[in-house]
Amino acid sequence: MEFKHIPVLLNEVIEGLNIKEDGIYVDCTMGGGGHSSVIASNLSKRGKLIGFDRDLDAVNVCKSRFNKLTNVQVIHSNFKQAPQIISHMGYAGEIDGVLVDLGVSSYQIDNGERGFSFLHEGRLDMRMDTSQEIDGYYVVNNYPKDKLIQILYRYGEENNARRIVENICARRAIKPIETTTELKEIIESSFPKKVIYGKGGVSKKTFQAIRIEVNGELENLDKFLRETIAVLKTGGRLAVITFHSLEDRIVKNVFREFATDCICPPRTPICICGHKAEVKLINNKPIIAGDKELSLNSRSSSAKLRIIEKI
Repeated sequence: MEFKHIPVLLNEVIEGLNIKEDGIYVDCTMGGGGHSSVIASNLSKRGKLIGFDRDLDAVNVCKSRFNKLTNVQVIHSNFKQAPQIISHMGYAGEIDGVLVDLGVSSYQIDNGERGFSFLHEGRLDMRMDTSQEIDGYYVVNNYPKDKLIQILYRYGEENNARRIVENICARRAIKPIETTTELKEIIESSFPKKVIYGKGGVSKKTFQAIRIEVNGELENLDKFLRETIAVLKTGGRLAVITFHSLEDRIVKNVFREFATDCICPPRTPICICGHKAEVKLINNKPIIAGDKELSLNSRSSSAKLRIIEKI
């Protein structure tokens, strides 16, 4: 299957990064190279783009796509290691812009073999990095009941988590749950039929929760954002695209903290923390897709873009 991915909020990202032609930029989640190709097209030969992706398929596609550009470097790594790698490369404090797109690529969703979507038949996998051991099959078939319930509540915000997990445990006691279709059927059996047909994809929250657990998507996200701000130069920008409320809340809180002078408790009469703002918010409210993009790419409907600039 060809690696295709439609970059969300492309124009907003490029405008928000305020690209300087001789600058150093980082795309922490290259995917098929949609955002990266436009960033690279705005750079001179003295500029540089460093790209990361944990999906080896994406890395291979981008290495082929950018193989003639000497100022583009593609690295196979989880984006959360990007700040450390950048520092080891000698670019700490020299970065003009960083982009992080926290979504799942269209290729990963549409490729049934990757097991991300309840819309496509495939083995329960859901790994962004196929070299890691834990996958969706392991989580669904081996996690204790209480832990599964907690994951669905926390990562999927699924109110029907207990019933779904009870049905999962009943089925896996008979035989392992192997495919996306099997899991979808179990989830749907946990809801009244009128809810299934009335709301549509009742499996979405559970699949999201399991995917987040498999890939550790929220683990150390706060730490990553702080480390990324540290490698920016003065005037450098960080743009983050999120796709669900849990991610967006973490990004919003970190950005707000770094953009605030005093973080003492509200009733403290005099500032004792000594905290000084390190960034300014480029947008106070998240940027969302316009009607034209929504009509062309429905997956942009949940995307939110937040941007900060180091001061």
